[in-house]
Amino acid sequence: MIYQVYPRSFADHDGDGVGDLPGITSRLPYLAELGVDAIWISPFYLSPMADAGYDVADYRDIDPVFGTLDDADSLIATAHDLGLRVLVDLVPNHTSDEHAWFEQALAAAPGSPERERFVFRDGRGDGSEPPNNWKSVFGGIAWTRVTEADGEPGQWYLHLFDTKQPDLNWHNPEVVEEFHDILRFWLDRGVDGFRVDVAHSLVKDPELPDWEQRAVMAGADDEPLVHGDLGPMWDQDGVHEVYRGWRRVLDSYNPEGDPARDRILCAEAWLPTQERTMAYVREDEMHQAFNFHYLQAAWRATDQRRIIETSLVAAEEVGAPTTWVLSNHDVVRHASRMGLPVGSPRPNGIGVDDPQPNAVLGLRRARAATAMMLALPGSAYLYNGEELGLPDHTALPDGVRQDPAFHRTQGEETGRDGCRVPMPWVADQPSFGFGTGADTEPWLPQPLLYGPLSVDRQEGVAGSTLELYRTLLRLRREHDLGVGGLEWVTDLGGMPLPAEVVAFTNARADGPAVTVVTNLGDEPVMVPQDRDVLVCSGFLHTGADGQRLLQRDTTVWLA
Repeated sequence: MIYQVYPRSFADHDGDGVGDLPGITSRLPYLAELGVDAIWISPFYLSPMADAGYDVADYRDIDPVFGTLDDADSLIATAHDLGLRVLVDLVPNHTSDEHAWFEQALAAAPGSPERERFVFRDGRGDGSEPPNNWKSVFGGIAWTRVTEADGEPGQWYLHLFDTKQPDLNWHNPEVVEEFHDILRFWLDRGVDGFRVDVAHSLVKDPELPDWEQRAVMAGADDEPLVHGDLGPMWDQDGVHEVYRGWRRVLDSYNPEGDPARDRILCAEAWLPTQERTMAYVREDEMHQAFNFHYLQAAWRATDQRRIIETSLVAAEEVGAPTTWVLSNHDVVRHASRMGLPVGSPRPNGIGVDDPQPNAVLGLRRARAATAMMLALPGSAYLYNGEELGLPDHTALPDGVRQDPAFHRTQGEETGRDGCRVPMPWVADQPSFGFGTGADTEPWLPQPLLYGPLSVDRQEGVAGSTLELYRTLLRLRREHDLGVGGLEWVTDLGGMPLPAEVVAFTNARADGPAVTVVTNLGDEPVMVPQDRDVLVCSGFLHTGADGQRLLQRDTTVWLA
């Protein structure tokens, strides 16, 4: 069980309105009590923050807004004392344009070793046109022209994301070795692994051929991702050799091969098929890859059964555990997403003028989906605040938005700010206890509805989403569900289950089975009286004959 901490939005210790490493450290006991095994921390490196820290100026230092290297060491040590492992985010596709290497490249001449660390090319024709027609993930063209030392317009550099995020040249051995050294730097400080940003990029087709589509990264509703043709900037075969090298570095920190001492790699790779995703977790590459196919699956029984089955089969073929995830810092929170009509395209953010989710329905479905997910064998990732049932902030004013996707598309894409709003901890404190500054506003405004969802309003409250998560995680651990085996269930108590119900058992070979039933249909499902209810995402209703009934959009675990 791995919990994603988005540092800007988790806890603000110094009262400047932005979360920081001491703030995370102060809340680690909360995470230990929640019942997770590890935390993954989004980037905290030195950065001009053009993309919330995913534009790194120095991979070996902490941005002052988050703290210091000493603060990072303290966080890691405290987490380990509490039995929590620590994964840090690594951003290898691009640096910041304020990274020393890129500044050296701008000062150097075309064809120089400094420019070979990045993707610089001469323009077409007289040099005034970009080298090819690639488009940025964040909108606009994927090339920016530089001014040379003599003051004349010169070469162009590639940036699949923002202008301030120049892509590295992974055909250059110097880049390869630099990242091996960055891995060692953080491993020597005690981190337990890395989440790898945009892991399916890095290597580009060296010919840089034209590509008519936009360079999509995160969304199966985009045509290239649906049809499996991502273009020459994604999922090139050469990227796998990069990760074989990384795996050798990590394995060198565990020469005895003790599983308890493994340092791990997890890939963020939005790919069209399970098979392409699983290629990243072959025996000599990464350990895990996010299961975005599961995140994207519609809330229909047929879709849920299919994605669970295909995920388990694909992972088994490469001998890796599958992963399960419903929310993260790049997608609309599932408590909001699941309040939209079933089968709706997944939006990149929700604005005040967009169709609004049904908040009650969304939370009900989100609780049921989480209860089903946490009963599945494999690893699962949680996103900070989902244990409180937080929705997206769907009414953020345009003037406070910071996502470059919003600005580079002139607002055509709402962007990811709505899922990154700071955590509420104490309902009757300024910023709901997120920060210590009484007069300091958080970096993104919180909606008023976050107050009743604050940690202090849910702790110890039977039926609250926070207590549901704590119960699910405790039972998952007690029953070893993460390392169990799944078998589908078609009848319950001798009664055939409707097609709109997803039901399975999860058990270790030497342990008792847990039966999990999720009702996605209109008709209630009878729960046998001789089965003990371990946990339910909602409430079991009692029929006229005294029978327990599982209503729509509800999950129950039975012993």
